[in-house]
Amino acid sequence: MEVSRWTPAAGLLLLLLLPLAATPSRAATMARSPSSSTAVFQLQGDVYPTGHYYVTMNIGNPAKPYFLDVDTGSDLTWLQCDAPCRSCNKVPHPLYRPTANRLVPCANALCTALHSGQGSNNKCPSPKQCDYQIKYTDSASSQGVLINDSFSLPMRSSNIRPGLTFGCGYDQQVGKNGAVQAAIDGMLGLGRGSVSLVSQLKQQGITKNVVGHCLSTNGGGFLFFGDDVVPSSRVTWVPMAQRTSGNYYSPGSGTLYFDRRSLGVKPMEVVFDSGSTYTYFTAQPYQAVVSALKGGLSKSLKQVSDPTLPLCWKGQKAFKSVFDVKNEFKSMFLSFASAKNAAMEIPPENYLIVTKNGNVCLGILDGTAAKLSFNVIGDITMQDQMVIYDNEKSQLGWARGACTRSAKSILSSFP
Repeated sequence: MEVSRWTPAAGLLLLLLLPLAATPSRAATMARSPSSSTAVFQLQGDVYPTGHYYVTMNIGNPAKPYFLDVDTGSDLTWLQCDAPCRSCNKVPHPLYRPTANRLVPCANALCTALHSGQGSNNKCPSPKQCDYQIKYTDSASSQGVLINDSFSLPMRSSNIRPGLTFGCGYDQQVGKNGAVQAAIDGMLGLGRGSVSLVSQLKQQGITKNVVGHCLSTNGGGFLFFGDDVVPSSRVTWVPMAQRTSGNYYSPGSGTLYFDRRSLGVKPMEVVFDSGSTYTYFTAQPYQAVVSALKGGLSKSLKQVSDPTLPLCWKGQKAFKSVFDVKNEFKSMFLSFASAKNAAMEIPPENYLIVTKNGNVCLGILDGTAAKLSFNVIGDITMQDQMVIYDNEKSQLGWARGACTRSAKSILSSFP
């Protein structure tokens, strides 16, 4: 069962905020050289039970706070807004209220890029505004108009307030379980298209087109735009694959190993997506992982039904955290042929959760039900490492490390 990430985590499968648009947008053309600047934001949320990581963005004049789900798997940032609202969920903050002078016209380059990325022919009902509709693979959607308003960005020495284009969503449809209270006000689209916020910041010469996040298993973490905080060493880098069937961040194909032994499945096309709570493998690698896991477990673990995820085990007593049971499981590795010796380790804490019932569950799900033709590395597998999406050099990187540092301490540590 797929359920939108607008739904509560407990007892449900949370998912996939990959947009259905199939055509890549053209990269933004830089107007001038970007300054060596980075904005750093504190994250909130977790894989379980919250089901997503989100950032507080201060938008408008005067600036007002909004919780946005961090999604590297889509381009468009949008807020639920009172335009007036046709269909909105109950959200944490008052709805954003647009004004007519903030409307982005249909002839705007970002409107054209957004429509071409969605495979539409750029027809707007009115030349004065740019209408959009975005659908996600979990059946969620947002419909609205593009707006341009100021975003308060925390830089090292001061805040800046560039005008950025985003969606004012007046008609939202959540997943298959219907409308429920949302823990967030909208989406923060950080994909590769020109309407993505990091692409817009690059085009305005504010930051380089680099985005990164560090998601903590303890909850929270940090997000950054720009490259000042990217480590100069210890990062595993792989070239970014130039996908033809989508505009996602992909290191290309990887070979899957379990306990350093090949699982015998063909190389897997992989996408990194912070908009997915869990990791998704297509049928063959998923079944191979499940078989390998089951074959290595001791008799002290018994398979049990748990409403949280499809495959769970109970122990002789309730588990309090993954670290109570991780010794029962082995690490996995994804080895990427596109870069020499490039591999991502996936230790048990990066594919298991412990539920409120004290059971341990597999956070790798079967992507076949989601009709995925590729494999998704979601939040659970990206925890406790800095993941860097470098659009300047067309490369992806990751480095193990604690993600509990505050945004203030990160900003103060700039050279």
